[in-house]
Amino acid sequence: MSITRRGFLAALAAPPASLTDTVLVHEHVLVDFTSGKAPYDEAEVFAIARPHLDAVKKLGVRRFLDCSPNFIGRNPKLLARLADATGLEIWTNTGLYAARNHQFLPDYAKTETAAQLARRWTMEYRQGVDGVKPRFLKIGVNDGPLGALDKKIVEAAALCSRETGLAIQSHTGNGIAAWEQVEIVTRAKVSASKFVWVHAYREKNHEFHEKVARAGGWVQFDGVDAKSMAWHLECVRFLQGKGLLGRTMISQDAGYYKPGQPRGGAFRPYTLLLTDLVPKLDPAWVEVLLKKNPVEAYGA
Repeated sequence: MSITRRGFLAALAAPPASLTDTVLVHEHVLVDFTSGKAPYDEAEVFAIARPHLDAVKKLGVRRFLDCSPNFIGRNPKLLARLADATGLEIWTNTGLYAARNHQFLPDYAKTETAAQLARRWTMEYRQGVDGVKPRFLKIGVNDGPLGALDKKIVEAAALCSRETGLAIQSHTGNGIAAWEQVEIVTRAKVSASKFVWVHAYREKNHEFHEKVARAGGWVQFDGVDAKSMAWHLECVRFLQGKGLLGRTMISQDAGYYKPGQPRGGAFRPYTLLLTDLVPKLDPAWVEVLLKKNPVEAYGA
C-alpha cells in the first residue's frame, strides 16, 4: 500500500513552523481487535507502515509512541525493525487494556492483585519484551464511575510507575473516569504528573479538562482528524486560556494495520496533525505541545 498523494506532497513541502524534534505521543502501527484470531504477515505490515513513518520523519518528527498494548497488537520486534529502517525512535509500552468491557484482558488480570500485575509490568520494563525496553505504561479503562477491575488496572499502573518512573497513558472514556484515575494514582503516592488522560477530546465538558490539568495530570487531545479539527483547536485554546498549555498534548491516534481486513484495511496517515493543525497554532504553542510537554511527560 503506497502512501497517499496528500501525505507524499506534505512530506516534500516545507513545514509551516519548525517541526524539528517533534514527538507524536499517541499513534499506532498495528491494532489487533481480533484477539489474535486473524494472523497477519509482518512483512506486509512493515511495507504498508514504513512510507507513513518516513513521511513524518521528513517533516521533523524524531519520536513516535506506539500505543498498542499487550493482547491488542503490541509487536516490539516489528517496531524495532521499523525504527531501524526509518531512523525514528519508536517506543513500545507495558500494561493492559481493560476498555471495551474487559474483552482484551487475559484471565490472569482478573485474578491477580494490583501488586502482582505491577510486578509483571515492572519485569517487562527491566528485562525488555523481545529485546525492546518498554518506555511507558499503556492501560485502558471504561467510562466512569469505574468498576473494581478498572480500578485495579489503574492501581497496578500506579504501583509500576512508582517503581519504574514510567508515565501512564490511559485510554479513558470520560472526565469522571479521568478524575477517578488521578485520585487512584495520587493515593498510591505517585505524582499526578505521571498520569496522561488519553482521548480527552471525547469529554465535552471543559471543566474536567481544567480540573485534571490543575491537579498536575496531562490532558492529551489525540484523535485529531479532518472532522475533529475545530473541536481540537477549541480544546487546546481553552486550556491555553486557563494558563494550562503546559499540561496539554496533542496527537492523532492514526494508522493502523488491522488484522483480519484485506491488506490491513484503510491506513490513516500520520501527517495531518503537522500539515493541517499546526499551521493554525501559534509557533510558540507548537514548541510546547509537540516538543517540551512530550519530553516532560514521557522522558527524554
